[in-house]
Amino acid sequence: MSDLHTVSFAAMGSRCEIILAAAGARQAHAIAAPAIDEVQRIERKYSRYRDDSMLSRINAAAGRHAIACDRETASLLAYADTLYTTSQGCFDITSGVLRKAWDFRHGRVPQPGALEDLLPLVGWRSVSYDDTSVFLPLPGMELDFGGFGKEYAVDRAAEVLAGLDVRHGYVNLGGDMRFLGPRPDGAPWQIGIQDPRDMAATVAAIPVSRGALTTSGDYERFIEIDGQRYCHVLDPHSGMPVSYWRSVSVVAPLAITAGSCTTIAMLLEQDGLDFLDRCGMSYLAVDHAGHIFRRTI
Repeated sequence: MSDLHTVSFAAMGSRCEIILAAAGARQAHAIAAPAIDEVQRIERKYSRYRDDSMLSRINAAAGRHAIACDRETASLLAYADTLYTTSQGCFDITSGVLRKAWDFRHGRVPQPGALEDLLPLVGWRSVSYDDTSVFLPLPGMELDFGGFGKEYAVDRAAEVLAGLDVRHGYVNLGGDMRFLGPRPDGAPWQIGIQDPRDMAATVAAIPVSRGALTTSGDYERFIEIDGQRYCHVLDPHSGMPVSYWRSVSVVAPLAITAGSCTTIAMLLEQDGLDFLDRCGMSYLAVDHAGHIFRRTI
């Protein structure tokens, strides 16, 4: 009889794990290895922290020339375009450049004029791309897949495991989760949702057997000054952090879909739940006052 085993690893700046049923720890590690390899491949290819990554090459060529891209990159750019359109321009993968004005590590807000200097570099509509190349028209422009890159890696890892006939388990990359099937006894996984104001507590438990669960929140990276919290989710139009939702969790068939929807809901602020309702999503959201909103399909 197979028991559940946890294979832990680090990737994309997060603590990660693959939970699966196997005859023993050695077998679990052997099964998980190709899925971990796939996560690491995606990190090498799209990390903005690596000078040799696809994104770094695209960003380095901004204002100078186009960069050839493969089918995988082109499909992710097309997905980014869809997100931009459906979010009324709030989900913009050129907005990552705004992080240069915000110092979340040292707790400092932007210097005077910093956002005004960066905002002209934000604008997905000005990016030229097709199935074979991409060009950023202004020097200093950047693409950042941070809004869905980790979730894409979760899905790819899960697909690798599914190809190995894993039927009980899940992939968890820093809280972005994709489930391959229920627990070995057929029961769903009970996943606790973090209380955004108490790291030792949860606000709910969501049962999931298949599909994905992701959460965006104002507690992941933030600055607090004089009682005002500034989170890392930035409005691309103003450069300022959003503030309406403390957290938004979404259940969807794919992690990339769930993660994109949580981010868009955060960005749309008070209109976020209307967006999720129109998309037919199951969600649990905590607003700025601590009120909980839940929709289960």
